[in-house]
Amino acid sequence: MGKLVELTAVSKVYNGGQEHAALDSVSIGLQAGKATAVMGPSGSGKSTLLNLIGGLDRPSHGRVVVDGTDLGRLSEASLARFRRARVGIVFQFFNLLNNLTALENVMIPAQLAGASAGDARRRAADLLERLEMGGHGHQYPARLSGGQRQRIAIARALINNPPLLLADEPTGALDSHAGDQVMGIFGDLSRSGQTIVLVTHDERLARANASRVIRLIDGAVVSDRDETARGTVAAQ
Repeated sequence: MGKLVELTAVSKVYNGGQEHAALDSVSIGLQAGKATAVMGPSGSGKSTLLNLIGGLDRPSHGRVVVDGTDLGRLSEASLARFRRARVGIVFQFFNLLNNLTALENVMIPAQLAGASAGDARRRAADLLERLEMGGHGHQYPARLSGGQRQRIAIARALINNPPLLLADEPTGALDSHAGDQVMGIFGDLSRSGQTIVLVTHDERLARANASRVIRLIDGAVVSDRDETARGTVAAQ
């Protein structure tokens, strides 16, 4: 498989009274069908990298290409449409709408992408069954556990069958039992060939689910390891 994501000399600089580079000339390519973990201490640039790949932010310098599309060439409206169709995002704190049921939360991206209510409902129900949440579709997020809410968020991210799934600390707000359950879901997705970029502090999550681990410090790639080969691959 070819590269689904390619970053070329990407930097992100913030000016908050003093210039700060959250990412410093990062060049990496991510293969389709593989799970990659991005690790590093707080402030290393992990979430910034994820936001740039997902088109939630724009680089100060360099080029981000996802699924053959140069994100820098898209307008804000086109970028939103691209994300909706091609990228699923799972957040640490779920970002569910509390006034909608679990099923309705999962349906939202499909309906925004133009699916009929009936089609969106069928797809959402199928995903909830797949993630062992089929009996909870009528419930509201506030009545569910953290692990259950994260499964809803994963279903929502997958409903448009995106080529790319991004996850930002998906077990960070969960207890160890719920974290293990969510970790198992990502393992299943990885084995099924879903391309995943996983930002995490959790070494177990990375080792169990990613075939490649990229480590950042101060916005730069300091190691890029192919876990399947137990060797080191060059960032490219």
